[in-house]
Amino acid sequence: MILAFDTATSFGAVCAATPGRRDRAARAGDLLQAVDRLVADPAALEGIVVGRGPGSFTSIRIGLATARSLALALGVPVAGASTLDAYDGAMPVIDARRGEVFTTGLFATRPCVCRPEELDVDGLALVGDGAIRHRTIFEANGATVAADDDPAHLPDALLLIERAGTFGAAELVEPLYVREPDAKPSR
Repeated sequence: MILAFDTATSFGAVCAATPGRRDRAARAGDLLQAVDRLVADPAALEGIVVGRGPGSFTSIRIGLATARSLALALGVPVAGASTLDAYDGAMPVIDARRGEVFTTGLFATRPCVCRPEELDVDGLALVGDGAIRHRTIFEANGATVAADDDPAHLPDALLLIERAGTFGAAELVEPLYVREPDAKPSR
């Protein structure tokens, strides 16, 4: 069994286990409760896939720390995937706060951070918490955004399994930060 989870968005924690079971928790900090509901026997785990972001700095760290802790305790390998890879069928847009969003756009090779009005979204379908938060801007620019309660806005942890990198040591999976942190070292 492969366990996958992502904690980078405002939706809290989404998780899944093969074959095809899903759960979620309202807060990233409640991830282990959802994992407990999915995994009856931790010894059955063969690997863990974790969403690396982009997203909330603290939430990404919660997901990575949980993946590393579980992997070390259970002796299983870990793989990472971008949170943006947890969406299908529309362009993912994650709320980056400060009036910005994270996305890959349609043809970008790396995630980027930008203001919503900077994206050319005419004729596109958008999903994710950033699409919901900036709905007015996106729809005014020709995009389609599903209803706020549409499950398409939630990252799908099973897609993370499909799109994960190579499994290996837990400490090799690094967070995917797209912009500089707010906190700066004091001089």
